[in-house]
Amino acid sequence: MDLLRRDRRRELDTALLPLRTLVSKPAQKIYLGTALFATNSFFLLGIASIAFWLFYYEYVPQPGVERTIHLQFGEGHPHGTTSFPSALVPNQAYDIYLDLHLPRTPNNLQAGNFMLSLSLLPSLPLASASQRLLPSSITGNHTTIAHARRPAILTYTSPLTDTASTLASLPLYVFRLSKESETLAVSLFEGVEFAKGPANVPSAAELLVEADEKMQFYDVGIRIIAKLSGLRWVLYHHRILSFLVFTTTFWLSSVVTMGIVWLGLSLYMNANSAGVVKKEEESEESDGIVKAEPTPESDETFDRGLLDDLSETSRTFPTIGRQRPLRYPPSRENSETIKREGDGDFADTMIQPLQTTAAEADDEDDFEDEEALGSGWRDSGIGTGVEEGRAAGIQRRRKALLGSGAGR
Repeated sequence: MDLLRRDRRRELDTALLPLRTLVSKPAQKIYLGTALFATNSFFLLGIASIAFWLFYYEYVPQPGVERTIHLQFGEGHPHGTTSFPSALVPNQAYDIYLDLHLPRTPNNLQAGNFMLSLSLLPSLPLASASQRLLPSSITGNHTTIAHARRPAILTYTSPLTDTASTLASLPLYVFRLSKESETLAVSLFEGVEFAKGPANVPSAAELLVEADEKMQFYDVGIRIIAKLSGLRWVLYHHRILSFLVFTTTFWLSSVVTMGIVWLGLSLYMNANSAGVVKKEEESEESDGIVKAEPTPESDETFDRGLLDDLSETSRTFPTIGRQRPLRYPPSRENSETIKREGDGDFADTMIQPLQTTAAEADDEDDFEDEEALGSGWRDSGIGTGVEEGRAAGIQRRRKALLGSGAGR
């Protein structure tokens, strides 16, 4: 029955072993560490994503900037200004164009070649009310970062070609689907770069149209195109791939750094805790706090006389009826002691030869009785009747033997 229970218990322990392993303290520490690591990893992933987009908008310039220049007419040549704050970045090549939308009027056709003068400024010029209509080249404001002058002219067409083109496009002109105008794209800067520093990057432009005749304009615009190359070209033309690569790289570096810092802090804290425990143990040993537990032999209050009062012999108790008597053997140490001491005692208690006189026997019996009474030995009282009866029978037989021998 016990074996069956033991087998069932062993089977239950084997079945519950995986569950106990999962809920053990080392497993709980692993779960807690994994949860903290996953939380910090997701947090670092969000930081990596935000950092990539901040880097992208800071490093990659706008590929194209278009602004309209509002020309002013009055005194002198037509001129105008525009601003493009935070559009250009240093150490980046740019191509700058002017887009002139002019009608094909007789004045514009008769003007022939005219000059376009463009100045890039760190900020818009501050002109007084009297100088508001005059460009900086006239007022003497020469704080420019870059300056360029290029000629421009409307496309020439012969009268016959012009007439035929007008007749062919007449339906479009009637329904205002087209205009008798022309757009000129004039390149003023090719691959211009700006040095670092707010004072070296332009944020405004000023245009001066130098022509002999009064010219008419529909609108004038400035177009700035960034010539991307290298890493900026990859980031702009492959945004998703760049996001995955750069975000993953930044995230992995952050996780590795976090792991190294975490490991260093763990080793440092474990070393400090071990040092504190060692110091406490040394202080306790020096103060004598750590002591051995007292034993009965080393305890001063322990009375060894109690052990001497105990009986070192085996005891047998009678039972009722025909049952076997109860026998209590002594301990192994006591039995060995009794065995070693019993050999000598048995030699002393052997029956003397019959030649011994009755007086000597009586003296011996008296001496034994006196020795038993004066020895101070105390028995536990268990089995006293049986032992005394047996001893009395032995004495009577010895006296009878001694008496018969004396009669002869």
